[in-house]
Amino acid sequence: MSTVFIAFQTNEDTRPIIESILADNPHAVLDEQPAMVKINAEGSLVIKRESIEERIGRDFDLQELQVNLITLSGNMDEDDDQLTLAWKN
Repeated sequence: MSTVFIAFQTNEDTRPIIESILADNPHAVLDEQPAMVKINAEGSLVIKRESIEERIGRDFDLQELQVNLITLSGNMDEDDDQLTLAWKN
């Protein structure tokens, strides 16, 4: 399996997003840097809109991820409810 990852700026806005991603992907590994948080996962990584909304207490559009997104690795498949990163063979 190949590793995918997503990296965000470290700030108060990304904290609940990161918590949601880690809760929904127990296989994911958190790599904290001084100004960046990178989440690595073998195979795939799923980001669920509903999980983020539960933590922030408001509606969330997955396009909002791009405000604090630094980089990602993997093929992205996105709809209104979730974003999935995985390498397609």
